Amino acid sequence: MSGGYSVYVGNAPFQSTEQEIGDFFAQKGNVTNVRIVYDRETGRPRGFAFVEYSDEQSAQRAVNELNGADFNGRQLRVNLANNRN
Repeated sequence: MSGGYSVYVGNAPFQSTEQEIGDFFAQKGNVTNVRIVYDRETGRPRGFAFVEYSDEQSAQRAVNELNGADFNGRQLRVNLANNRN
């Protein structure tokens, strides 16, 4: 168990940093971790990330309020991630 509540963030701008994504998602609650997923072969971002919140309400609020939100010119796709670690 990770103890956190993760949301999947799709369509993230490739130039975004974990700090920028974390700051944006912190509007909705206490962000405990941000992980941008990179391509193993090229080392470049794959355009999605996972944001972890300390509580379930914040994760749900992020999905409800940030799905479709504009972030650095891209429309984000935000869903609850499967919390099976």
